Amino acid sequence: MQKAGLLLRPCARTWKSVRMASSAVARRNPLENKVALVTASTDGIGFAIARRLAQDGAHVVVSSRKQQNVDRAVATLHREGLSVTGTVCHVGKGEDRERLVATLWDDQERLESLKATMQIKRIGKPEDCAGIVSFLCSEDASYITGETVVVAGGMPSRL
Repeated sequence: MQKAGLLLRPCARTWKSVRMASSAVARRNPLENKVALVTASTDGIGFAIARRLAQDGAHVVVSSRKQQNVDRAVATLHREGLSVTGTVCHVGKGEDRERLVATLWDDQERLESLKATMQIKRIGKPEDCAGIVSFLCSEDASYITGETVVVAGGMPSRL
Protein backbone atom coordinates (compact mmCIF):
# COMPACT_ATOMS: atom_id res chain seq x y z
CA MET A 1 0.00 0.00 0.00
CA GLN A 2 2.86 2.39 0.79
CA LYS A 3 4.40 1.72 -2.62
CA ALA A 4 1.16 2.65 -4.33
CA GLY A 5 1.08 5.91 -2.37
CA LEU A 6 4.65 6.71 -3.39
CA LEU A 7 3.84 6.03 -7.03
CA LEU A 8 0.69 8.18 -7.00
CA ARG A 9 2.16 11.18 -5.15
CA PRO A 10 3.73 12.79 -8.29
CA CYS A 11 0.45 12.30 -10.18
CA ALA A 12 -1.49 13.98 -7.42
CA ARG A 13 0.89 16.99 -7.46
CA THR A 14 0.61 17.23 -11.24
CA TRP A 15 -3.19 17.02 -11.13
CA LYS A 16 -3.30 19.73 -8.44
CA SER A 17 -1.14 22.00 -10.63
CA VAL A 18 -3.35 21.43 -13.68
CA ARG A 19 -6.51 22.00 -11.65
CA MET A 20 -5.18 25.24 -10.14
CA ALA A 21 -3.97 26.54 -13.51
CA SER A 22 -7.28 25.81 -15.23
CA SER A 23 -9.29 27.45 -12.45
CA ALA A 24 -7.13 30.57 -12.74
CA VAL A 25 -7.90 30.73 -16.45
CA ALA A 26 -11.62 30.30 -15.79
CA ARG A 27 -11.55 33.05 -13.14
CA ARG A 28 -10.09 35.77 -15.37
CA ASN A 29 -13.10 38.22 -15.33
CA PRO A 30 -15.63 35.79 -13.84
CA LEU A 31 -18.16 38.65 -13.58
CA GLU A 32 -17.85 39.90 -17.15
CA ASN A 33 -21.22 41.12 -18.54
CA LYS A 34 -22.63 41.40 -15.00
CA VAL A 35 -23.81 44.56 -13.26
CA ALA A 36 -23.44 44.86 -9.50
CA LEU A 37 -25.33 47.37 -7.35
CA VAL A 38 -23.44 47.88 -4.10
CA THR A 39 -25.08 50.02 -1.42
CA ALA A 40 -23.01 51.89 1.17
CA SER A 41 -20.02 51.32 -1.09
CA THR A 42 -17.98 54.51 -0.86
CA ASP A 43 -15.88 53.48 2.13
CA GLY A 44 -14.82 50.49 4.20
CA ILE A 45 -16.19 47.04 3.45
CA GLY A 46 -18.68 48.26 0.84
CA PHE A 47 -15.92 50.04 -1.10
CA ALA A 48 -13.68 46.96 -0.95
CA ILE A 49 -16.55 44.83 -2.28
CA ALA A 50 -17.26 47.31 -5.09
CA ARG A 51 -13.56 47.37 -6.06
CA ARG A 52 -13.29 43.56 -6.08
CA LEU A 53 -16.45 43.09 -8.14
CA ALA A 54 -15.15 45.61 -10.69
CA GLN A 55 -11.72 43.95 -10.73
CA ASP A 56 -13.49 40.66 -11.48
CA GLY A 57 -15.14 42.22 -14.54
CA ALA A 58 -18.51 43.52 -13.35
CA HIS A 59 -19.75 47.02 -14.07
CA VAL A 60 -20.36 48.37 -10.57
CA VAL A 61 -22.83 51.02 -9.43
CA VAL A 62 -21.58 52.47 -6.16
CA SER A 63 -23.92 54.33 -3.88
CA SER A 64 -23.99 56.35 -0.70
CA ARG A 65 -26.23 58.92 0.95
CA LYS A 66 -23.85 61.79 0.10
CA GLN A 67 -22.96 62.91 -3.44
CA GLN A 68 -19.38 63.89 -2.50
CA ASN A 69 -18.72 60.36 -1.22
CA VAL A 70 -20.11 58.86 -4.44
CA ASP A 71 -17.98 61.22 -6.57
CA ARG A 72 -14.83 60.39 -4.58
CA ALA A 73 -15.35 56.61 -4.80
CA VAL A 74 -16.15 56.70 -8.53
CA ALA A 75 -13.08 58.85 -9.24
CA THR A 76 -10.83 56.52 -7.26
CA LEU A 77 -12.08 53.42 -9.04
CA HIS A 78 -11.93 55.12 -12.46
CA ARG A 79 -8.26 55.95 -11.81
CA GLU A 80 -7.73 52.22 -11.32
CA GLY A 81 -9.27 51.60 -14.74
CA LEU A 82 -12.40 49.98 -13.38
CA SER A 83 -15.90 50.17 -14.86
CA VAL A 84 -18.04 52.04 -12.33
CA THR A 85 -20.81 54.59 -12.08
CA GLY A 86 -22.42 56.00 -8.98
CA THR A 87 -25.57 57.51 -7.59
CA VAL A 88 -26.84 58.85 -4.32
CA CYS A 89 -29.02 56.33 -2.55
CA HIS A 90 -30.48 56.23 0.93
CA VAL A 91 -31.75 52.64 1.05
CA GLY A 92 -34.48 53.68 3.48
CA LYS A 93 -36.11 55.82 0.77
CA GLY A 94 -38.12 54.09 -1.95
CA GLU A 95 -37.43 56.73 -4.61
CA ASP A 96 -33.67 56.44 -3.98
CA ARG A 97 -33.80 52.65 -4.35
CA GLU A 98 -35.70 52.97 -7.63
CA ARG A 99 -33.14 55.46 -8.96
CA LEU A 100 -30.30 53.14 -7.95
CA VAL A 101 -31.75 50.24 -9.93
CA ALA A 102 -32.58 52.49 -12.91
CA THR A 103 -28.99 53.81 -13.04
CA LEU A 104 -27.44 49.27 -14.98
CA TRP A 105 -29.77 50.66 -17.57
CA ASP A 106 -28.88 54.36 -18.37
CA ASP A 107 -25.98 53.12 -20.52
CA GLN A 108 -27.82 51.91 -23.64
CA GLU A 109 -24.68 50.46 -25.23
CA ARG A 110 -24.00 48.33 -22.15
CA LEU A 111 -27.67 47.33 -21.99
CA GLU A 112 -27.69 46.16 -25.62
CA SER A 113 -24.42 44.28 -25.10
CA LEU A 114 -25.86 42.53 -22.05
CA LYS A 115 -29.10 41.63 -23.84
CA ALA A 116 -27.09 40.16 -26.73
CA THR A 117 -25.59 37.57 -24.36
CA MET A 118 -29.02 36.49 -23.12
CA GLN A 119 -31.08 33.80 -24.83
CA ILE A 120 -34.37 35.70 -24.40
CA LYS A 121 -32.86 39.09 -25.38
CA ARG A 122 -34.48 41.19 -22.68
CA ILE A 123 -33.73 42.40 -19.18
CA GLY A 124 -35.59 40.65 -16.41
CA LYS A 125 -38.32 42.18 -14.30
CA PRO A 126 -38.96 41.52 -10.63
CA GLU A 127 -42.00 39.48 -11.63
CA ASP A 128 -39.71 37.11 -13.54
CA CYS A 129 -38.29 35.98 -10.20
CA ALA A 130 -41.59 35.83 -8.34
CA GLY A 131 -42.84 32.59 -9.93
CA ILE A 132 -39.77 30.55 -9.05
CA VAL A 133 -39.75 31.91 -5.50
CA SER A 134 -43.42 31.00 -5.09
CA PHE A 135 -42.74 27.52 -6.47
CA LEU A 136 -39.77 26.96 -4.14
CA CYS A 137 -41.90 28.03 -1.16
CA SER A 138 -44.71 25.65 -2.13
CA GLU A 139 -45.30 22.00 -1.33
CA ASP A 140 -44.59 21.28 -5.01
CA ALA A 141 -40.92 21.89 -4.23
CA SER A 142 -40.88 19.95 -0.95
CA TYR A 143 -38.43 17.36 -2.29
CA ILE A 144 -35.94 19.91 -3.63
CA THR A 145 -32.98 20.52 -1.34
CA GLY A 146 -29.65 22.27 -1.74
CA GLU A 147 -30.13 23.37 -5.34
CA THR A 148 -29.15 26.56 -7.08
CA VAL A 149 -31.76 27.99 -9.41
CA VAL A 150 -30.45 30.60 -11.84
CA VAL A 151 -33.12 33.06 -12.97
CA ALA A 152 -31.13 34.90 -15.63
CA GLY A 153 -33.00 34.76 -18.93
CA GLY A 154 -30.62 32.18 -20.31
CA MET A 155 -27.57 34.31 -19.55
CA PRO A 156 -24.51 32.15 -18.87
CA SER A 157 -23.62 32.00 -15.20
CA ARG A 158 -20.86 30.47 -13.13
CA LEU A 159 -21.73 29.49 -9.62
